[in-house]
Amino acid sequence: MPPTGLKLANPELNIVVFSGDGDLFAIGGNHFIHAARRNMDLTVICVNNLNYGMTGGQVAATTPHLAKSTTTPIGNPETPFNLPLMAYACGATYVARWTMLHIRDLTDSITEAICKKGFSFIEALSPCPVNYGRRNKQKPLDMLKLYQEKAIIKNDADPSTLDIDFEKGIILGKFIDLDRPTFIEQYDKIYRPSRLQENVPELNS
Repeated sequence: MPPTGLKLANPELNIVVFSGDGDLFAIGGNHFIHAARRNMDLTVICVNNLNYGMTGGQVAATTPHLAKSTTTPIGNPETPFNLPLMAYACGATYVARWTMLHIRDLTDSITEAICKKGFSFIEALSPCPVNYGRRNKQKPLDMLKLYQEKAIIKNDADPSTLDIDFEKGIILGKFIDLDRPTFIEQYDKIYRPSRLQENVPELNS
């Protein structure tokens, strides 16, 4: 994840990453996993529109089971990722999910995540009316209405229960807020010059 390099080069920077679900959890999935595992001091906001909305509407790692896309014209046979669960399992210290309709909650969450030390992750659900909506027979206003009617705000919910289910409801809220040392703190603790002088013979010769 390039922001990891930016943060290491200049730890004083406040780095916020905006990415789509396809780019972040398919093409860039490995980068996400290790940035969270290391607890890099980054804020990552995933704009999840359930498909590769800007490159043709292909199936993504977040496309619901049986949903249609350009590459799954009769329905997606795969099970999608539960993004909050993945972020938590990889080591994120702050995890939340909101929709673009919950603008005040989302704004507050972004502010909180930026101020939080460590790897913060926010999933922002945002409908894609052209590629996803058209293929799944959902009109733009109907998609917004779905997000409004199916939203269930449940802070501190168990991440394993956060699969997106448009039938049962979509759980929103702040789920994880933990404290643990960041990568830079751990690195400095081990590799600070005084420590190296004590433990690396080559430096003392």
